[in-house]
This record gives sequence, structure tokens and C-alpha cells, in this order.
Amino acid sequence: MKKLSFLLLLLAPIFIFAQVKKSPDRKEGEGPYPQLIIRGVTLINGNGAPPIGPVDVVVEQNKIVEVKAVGYPGVPIDAKSRPKLKPGGKEMDCNGMYMLPGLIDMHGHIGGQAQGADAEYVFKLWMGHGITTVRDPAAGNGLDWVLEHKRKSAANTITAPRLFAYTVFGQGEQDGVNTPEQARAWVRKNAERGADGIKFFGAPPEIMSAALQENKKLGLRSACHHAQLDVARWNVLSSARAGLTSMEHWYGLPEALFDDKTVQNYPLDYNYQNEQDRFTEAGKLWKQAAAPYSEHWKKVQQELLDLDFTIDPTFNIYEANRDLMRARRAEWHEEYTLPSLWRFYMPSRISHGSYWQSWGTEQEITWKENYQLWMTFIKEYKNRGGRVTAGSDSGFIFQLYGFAFIRELELLREAGFHPLEVIKSATLNGAEALGVADKIGTIQVGKLADMVILEENPLKNLQVLYGTGAIKLTDDNQVTRVGGVKYTIKDGVVFDAKKLLADVRQMVKDAKSKEGVEIRQPGN
Repeated sequence: MKKLSFLLLLLAPIFIFAQVKKSPDRKEGEGPYPQLIIRGVTLINGNGAPPIGPVDVVVEQNKIVEVKAVGYPGVPIDAKSRPKLKPGGKEMDCNGMYMLPGLIDMHGHIGGQAQGADAEYVFKLWMGHGITTVRDPAAGNGLDWVLEHKRKSAANTITAPRLFAYTVFGQGEQDGVNTPEQARAWVRKNAERGADGIKFFGAPPEIMSAALQENKKLGLRSACHHAQLDVARWNVLSSARAGLTSMEHWYGLPEALFDDKTVQNYPLDYNYQNEQDRFTEAGKLWKQAAAPYSEHWKKVQQELLDLDFTIDPTFNIYEANRDLMRARRAEWHEEYTLPSLWRFYMPSRISHGSYWQSWGTEQEITWKENYQLWMTFIKEYKNRGGRVTAGSDSGFIFQLYGFAFIRELELLREAGFHPLEVIKSATLNGAEALGVADKIGTIQVGKLADMVILEENPLKNLQVLYGTGAIKLTDDNQVTRVGGVKYTIKDGVVFDAKKLLADVRQMVKDAKSKEGVEIRQPGN
């Protein structure tokens, strides 16, 4: 194999997958219709507005053409005041149900060969949870593969969210990107190939600067996981100043907040290739940053705000670090996690994110403290007008596609976001960050028909968005399950979300039967 740049070679296990099996042609969903009227919903829009209902929403093909309040809660609706059904149109009686804009996952990898997770499995888990748009921050199956699925999704010939492809910087260059001139040329080539943006992990400052400036000049967007291998000389502020539009996770942010050092306090026997080392020490980073609300802390935050910078924290992907048993024993693993994916999660010195060589109380307490400081920054950034989005990074560290995104919403709530702010992060904020707020992100006349409909109020309990629903006790003392998305509407095509998840359960059941295995806890 020809020489790869040093950083890309070390990070290869994170983002370079062999291509997974392509998604089959769509068999699910109905529509789009000449006219579709969704009647009687309570609308929870993505713009921070309080719920309003009953509302009738009218869609023609793939465009919202009318959003009309048609009455008052508890009062019979006057039929004369409602939008009229045209010949050939379809009505959905959703009286008493709740509607959200389609959810946007800003960090979604489309499976992986190491995980044994093919496109159909991943797409149905996303769509079954109301996720109608996904940013793929790596194009790990290859840019052409992702762009093919993006086109098919746009044409609704497959069951899949709409896709945004952010290619890993340098992808496809066997000899690496080693000069500013090569960086600019690669960025232009990436744009010509049809990528929506670039995913960075870091690079020498002169190369990062050249690439980001060229990308900005072309009008493309960007994301960065500021890996420790280059963050000492190029942190989040460096990237944002050069034109980066969004950051992932939180690497590079504590480093920008250092006020008494330039590198994190690495133990002298630290080895980056040992992920137990990497993630143990990462859990101590926020304590090494400037104190919350200190002068330096506020100065860094203000500069990011002035640059209109987007933060996609992906709280969920690190949750096992603070509570390994919770993540490992999540109730959906038994029916929804493929045995191949479960094996990938197991303690390993090789599989990325499977670093449980010796993880216990001390590491978890450190990470709990890390979360408190991290969430404090994110909450204040939101309060001061900063854009915070929702992303899951599923397929690693016991986080399952679809389910992990809903957990991310719960963690935004834990960080201090009002439930309406949580929904805004998961919808309109994501649309703004992708540059498509004129098309998706809210239920609004002229926008595309991306919608989520469910029977329970997600503002009162975000857990009703899980495919497994939420536990509820009836008046006669019976334990029941409520919730789960009822309908996912994408581009005006109506999908039975529960049927999509039933398909996934069957995939998992078939895989277990074929392999003759059941999910078991590690060491048993």
C-alpha cells in the first residue's frame, strides 16, 4: 500500500470502513400524494414555539402548502373551517396526536463492515425513530457510495433519510495531502465530485488553513473532530477562525480554554494507540480548562459566537464512560442489536470504542465530573445564542442507530435545555448548520414534507420517542408501553415507523438464528 499521511493512518480505524451492503429498493411507505391532509395534530414546531393544536397540515406531493389552526382543545371542530380534500387526496386522522418536524442527526455513520451493520438495518433504525435527515461525517463507505444513496433517497427509491456527505479530508489520496497547494487542490476536487462538505481530524496548521479557506471560498460546510495528534497546535478557535463551520464532540474546545498550559496533562507512559489511555485521560480534560464563567472561558465562547460557529456535542457517544453498565444493558440491545455489532462492542484492544480493558468506578466518576463541566459550557453557549445541534455517532461504544439519537435529546435536556430547545436543536438548528433551513427544520408553508407523528407528548417525556417506548401504569394498575413514533413522513412519503422497527427486529432474530447465538454480557 502506498504511503498515507501519518495522521490519517492512525485515525483510519475510526472512519475507513469497507463498503457495507447497499440498501434495497423501497418496498415500504405510501405516497407522495397529489394531496395529503394530516388532521387534528398538536404541532410542536422546531422554532421554539409552544405547541399549538388542533392543526391541519396540507401537503401536495412533497411540499407543505397550508398549516391551519382549525379549532380549540376540547371543542368539536367545525368541519367548514378545515382545508378541503381534493379528488385523489388522502386524509390522515391524527386527532390528539403530536407532530414534529423530521429529526436531523448531525453525526450518523451508515453502518460498517466491522460492525456487520448494513445500510437497510441502519436506515430503518433511523427512519423508525423519525430521523429524516442525516449528515454522514466521514463517507466511510466511500463518497461515490454515499452519493449514490443520497440520490436514491432524494428520489425515494430506497427507504432512507436524506443524506449529506462530508468526506474525510484527504480521502482517496494514497500519497497523502502534504502541502497547502495539495490541500486546496483536494478541496476543489472534493467539491467537483459532489460532496456537501469536509470532515477534518486535524492536520499541520498551514494545511488545515489552506483547506478550510478553500472550502469556505467554494461555499461548502465543514466539521472537525480535533484529534489529540494535532490539537496542541490547532484547536477549535484556530479552525473557526480559518472558516470551519462546526465542531464534533468536544476535542479541541478544552484546549482552546487552557490558560496555564498548551497541552493536556498526559501521563508520561501515555500511548494514543491504547484507547484505554486515550479515553481515560480525555475524561480529565475539562478540569484542565479555564473555570466556567471565568474571563478566558467567556472570551473563547464569545469569539465562537461571533463566528456563528455550530457545536454538535454528541453527548451520548461517551455515556458509557460515565456509566458503562447503563449503556451496556440498554433494553433495546436484546431485540435490536445485531450479534455482529454486539461483538464489536465487546472489550477489545483493536475495535475502535471498545476500550474496556479496565474500566471502573474511578474512571466513571471522573467522566461524570467531565460531563458537568462540558454541559455547563454547552448550556451557556445555547443561552447566549449559539447554535447547538443533535448528533449520535452510533455504531460505537454501545450506542445503537436511532436509539442513540433519542438518548442525545435526553442528554441535551440534562444539560439544561428546555424540551422545546431540545427539539429545536434536533430540527431547525441542524437545518441551519447544513444550510438548508429554507427546505427543512420546521413545519412551514413552502418547505419539504418531513414530519414525525406520535401519540404521546414528547415534551413531557422524551423517552416516548424511543422505538421501545416508555413505561406507563394504567388506572387499573396494569403496566403498559406507550409511545414510539407512529408515522415518519419524509418527502411526503408516509412510513409506518413501527413496521420499520419490526423489520429490524426480524433482521436481528434471523441473524441470531443463523449464528446460533444470543446477546450475553462480557465475561459470561
